[in-house]
Amino acid sequence: MITLHLFPRLMKNILLRLLLLSLLWNVFSALPAQTTFCATPIYPSEAPRHEVRAVWLTTLNGLDWPSKPQGGEAGARQQKAELCDILDRLQAAGVNTVLFQARVRSTTAYPSAIEPWDGAFTGTPGVAPAYDPLALVVEEGHKRGMEVHAWVVAFPICKVNVEKRLGSKALPRLRPELCQRCGDQWMMDPGVPGTDAYIASICREIVERYAVDGIHLDYIRYPESGIPFNDSKTYRKYGAGRNKAEWRRDNVTRCVQAIHDAVRAVRPWVKLSCSPVGKYADTPRQSSYGWNARDAVHQDAAGWLQRGLMDMLFPMMYFDGKHFYPFVLDWQERSAGKPVVPGLGIYFLHKREKDWPLSVVQRQLNFVRATGIGGEAFFRSRFLTDNVKGLYDYVAADFYAHPSRVPPMMWLDSIAPTTPQLTIAFEKNSLRLHWTDARDNDDTPVHYNLYRQTGVCDDGTPCYVTVAERLTATEFRYAPALPALLHSAYAVTAVDAYGNESAPQWTMVAPTALAEAYPEVADTFRLPETPSDAEFLLLTDVQERHVMTCPMQAALSVSHLAPGFYVVRTLGRRGVSHRIAAFRKR
Repeated sequence: MITLHLFPRLMKNILLRLLLLSLLWNVFSALPAQTTFCATPIYPSEAPRHEVRAVWLTTLNGLDWPSKPQGGEAGARQQKAELCDILDRLQAAGVNTVLFQARVRSTTAYPSAIEPWDGAFTGTPGVAPAYDPLALVVEEGHKRGMEVHAWVVAFPICKVNVEKRLGSKALPRLRPELCQRCGDQWMMDPGVPGTDAYIASICREIVERYAVDGIHLDYIRYPESGIPFNDSKTYRKYGAGRNKAEWRRDNVTRCVQAIHDAVRAVRPWVKLSCSPVGKYADTPRQSSYGWNARDAVHQDAAGWLQRGLMDMLFPMMYFDGKHFYPFVLDWQERSAGKPVVPGLGIYFLHKREKDWPLSVVQRQLNFVRATGIGGEAFFRSRFLTDNVKGLYDYVAADFYAHPSRVPPMMWLDSIAPTTPQLTIAFEKNSLRLHWTDARDNDDTPVHYNLYRQTGVCDDGTPCYVTVAERLTATEFRYAPALPALLHSAYAVTAVDAYGNESAPQWTMVAPTALAEAYPEVADTFRLPETPSDAEFLLLTDVQERHVMTCPMQAALSVSHLAPGFYVVRTLGRRGVSHRIAAFRKR
């Protein structure tokens, strides 16, 4: 028998389970579709137009990169090559955002005027490598069309043994009033005036010197109970008799506010985000069992999002079951119309961790996408690129099979730049494309995306594929492996730093240029060569679609063909084919 006082709670649980089952049913009942992208795109739920697809690229102890510390030019070359290989793999998998650990533990992955080098690159804390890792990641990430966010670890400093190796460069020795020893490590104290300005100075330095797309704050909170952090003296000095929990929350928020103001003053379009504890607070649906952002570690992440101090969140949702699904819905309800990107603990797939089956992460991915909450992030990069339990294969071939871009920051700027005017010149087997400069409404920096039309979508708009993206110049030479791909319409769009993209304006390759490139034929086309090792001739149109096959001969009768451009190929016994000629049928 169900007692009356338990009935409301029971009904809530039943309704929650029905909601979750309904969402999961909608996800798994829809088979993956082959989808083309249109100028006015219609994307199924399997391929949203805008979605954050992120990874954390960890430099702490070289967990993701570099795999080993090395000094000198030779070591720098090896580390650079390793990074490019990682980014190539991430690009091929469909990842569009890299959260790169630039401030590690009061040490840096770039030449800072404020803090010393981390030891991950040379093996010795405080010693510089022969290159700038942050500059390299930004440059190479942008080449691959990915956003790069500088991941800044806020309050943890370093282990005591590292402090001793750094000597006079260590933060506890430079600014002892901001630091507190907690067992075998040091932590910054959020309650001490000056902590906010110090962390903000690090973030300001990064955005002043690097074209990062975001500042991503990690551990912007008080320590968990397992760390012997004691701020009773700080509270007595600065608490003014306030409720301690509220005072702590305000201390962290003050730091976030200082970082926000410092970054916005330099580059107002740089995204501000953080990785809060995966559960914001207890919900009417589900208890957080004492571990949440707001009450356990005094991290008001949802409040920061609603107040405009954050542009997006990456909650660390390294759980499953009742610890995961209800809290995804809770974050969605608190999103204030901005992306919330659940961080998935893919390291639990590893046999030395929880040995999750791949299906756990697949369910989470599909559930997150079905909610439309904003995207997903993987912790950490290596577990994705190492293809643990086949996750990389699933993401690259299925879940991220179609590209998607980071959502624009329409809450700050919703006006797209002007549309560039494109001109195209045909040069043998390549195109030289040039376009006019685009202008944004407030001189915000812009970059350019280049598209090629592939046909017409069901709604009558052009279908297209991306040729190149994040271009900063106003010209581009396009030489595809298949020359037939040249004969299409092209469009260049301008994208401002907030993510607003101008409308495409399609331009065909000039007919006169094509006419000059191909001989004109009326009735008979004589081959310039007749290879002896081929038995047949294969005739295709410029889109590589089959037109006819005939025995090898020196001249082809083409009077029956429709006007247009054609390619002649050989066809051998084993199916080997080579292009030998092309012509225009008038």
